[in-house]
Amino acid sequence: MMGFDERERLAFEMAQRMLRRYDLEATPLEIERLAASGLLRRPVDRRGQLYDLPSNAPCATDFAISRFLTPILAQTGYALFVDCDVAFLTDPREMLREADSRFAVQVVKHKNGHKAGTKMDGQVQTLYPRKNWSSVMLFNCDHPANRRLTLADINERPGRDLHAFYWLADSEIGDLSPRFNWLVDIAPRPENVAIAHMSLGGPWFAGWSGGSFDDEWRELCKG
Repeated sequence: MMGFDERERLAFEMAQRMLRRYDLEATPLEIERLAASGLLRRPVDRRGQLYDLPSNAPCATDFAISRFLTPILAQTGYALFVDCDVAFLTDPREMLREADSRFAVQVVKHKNGHKAGTKMDGQVQTLYPRKNWSSVMLFNCDHPANRRLTLADINERPGRDLHAFYWLADSEIGDLSPRFNWLVDIAPRPENVAIAHMSLGGPWFAGWSGGSFDDEWRELCKG
């Protein structure tokens, strides 16, 4: 599954292009389709930036909440969610080598290196515990702990609870190697990067001021 936001359509399309090199394709989590199907019914307000009313907070992207539908949509086996502002430098199925059935979800457990302010195309940078853990998530959909996460929770709980994995005990959240979710220009670059996450923005935004990974992203987009 991959987050989808119309403002980042180019980032999504380029990430899909990279995936197809490995004979893979991500399912886009489009907020309108999920709402039309009855899966996503959170009350929101959109006045420039999406505002989530149950959270009483702005959302930087349309998929801030929809990502948590991944284990419900996939039902069984392992399912991967990624933000759309990522670049795949290798086959993401390499992540399955680190899959551990003891855990309901595995993530890169980032330390919060963000600062308050704005990011991407001027969206408010909301700070919360475990920020960016949920930007790449390998769900074990068969783990019984994930059955605690219901549609009612996804539609009614504040986003900060969902992003903190409130339905899981700490012992049910496993680690992934940092190479599977490198935060560009925030965290040091690990060896053998598999997924570069351009969480501050990228060349797909008009007026982008530039970042250290831009040229590499453009090269990965070719072909």
